[in-house]
Amino acid sequence: MSRDEGRRLLLVEDNDINREMLQRRLQRAGYTVISAADGQQALDQMRQAKPDLVLLDINLPVKDGWAVAREASVDPVLQSIPVIALTAHAMESDRQQALDSGCHDYATKPIDFPNLLVKIETLLKS
Repeated sequence: MSRDEGRRLLLVEDNDINREMLQRRLQRAGYTVISAADGQQALDQMRQAKPDLVLLDINLPVKDGWAVAREASVDPVLQSIPVIALTAHAMESDRQQALDSGCHDYATKPIDFPNLLVKIETLLKS
């Protein structure tokens, strides 16, 4: 059993194939994973499930990831939940936009899974 068994992650990804693949890999790493397919579902799940960490795709329907991160960062109930932005945009300005929007870290797609696990573990320990 992983030392992170029972840690609940919210995976927000609108692409079914990407969401299912990443969810399986995270579960094999020992995490409990709940998911959402759009930005409003993400906020609803954050409020209801109170995950330990959120993996947030930026290009989402209904509300994009930037809006979700900004809203969560000023909500007293949600602001303590760490958020890692997941995006295909790999410019330094994109990373800065993620941080400015309230995300705690940033990972580019395609996902470097071992590196993502390090980011998750680092944020869960802090």
